[in-house]
Amino acid sequence: MAARWLWLLALCTGPAAAPPPPDAEVTFVLPAGRRECFYQGAPGNASLEAEYQVIGGAGLDVDFSLESPSGLLLVSESRRSDGAHTVEPTEAGDYKLCFDNSFSTISEKLVFFELIFDSAQEEEEEEEEEEEGDGWVEAAEPEDTLDVKIEDIKESIETMKSRLERSIQMQTLLRAFEARDRNLQESNLGRVNFWSAVNLGVLVVVAFLQVYMLKSLFEDKRTVRT
Repeated sequence: MAARWLWLLALCTGPAAAPPPPDAEVTFVLPAGRRECFYQGAPGNASLEAEYQVIGGAGLDVDFSLESPSGLLLVSESRRSDGAHTVEPTEAGDYKLCFDNSFSTISEKLVFFELIFDSAQEEEEEEEEEEEGDGWVEAAEPEDTLDVKIEDIKESIETMKSRLERSIQMQTLLRAFEARDRNLQESNLGRVNFWSAVNLGVLVVVAFLQVYMLKSLFEDKRTVRT
């Protein structure tokens, strides 16, 4: 079993003060008969979303498990091709994500997974910034002089930002779907080419046998005496 560390957060200032780790996208090859685990550090009182897909390999399935820093098994799935799970609120510590291909003795798997973090601290900071911005606007803006208010512009920008982030996540998942479908199509194309070649070889052999049999039927085997 192989273990890999994605990030390790320094929690010296306490779980609430630790910033959330950046979102991650990982694609790796899981050999046949192997189990690999990834450790992801997380602050407390946040939200963790884990999504995975098997995009290559026979069967397109793996076993998946997710454990909390205290060792509690949160998710356990068997022979799945994809999945999405949310942990909220999170514990401060290292979460353990494991992908198991030990049931396969021949085929390796190509696995993609993504980790998305949302922090409650960020939401509180955004609310505080909005309150400070509102106070500044009230002090600096003359009454009934601006048609477009600054808070409306800030709200539009925040909405656009969240939609762009969601679009990036959806595009990443679509790329994973596209890679899985492409690998499946290439595998099917290889099978079709192989059996087409086998059928062609059988047809050629049958054609030669038919010609030989017909020729042997019309051969005159009688002995001519002079």
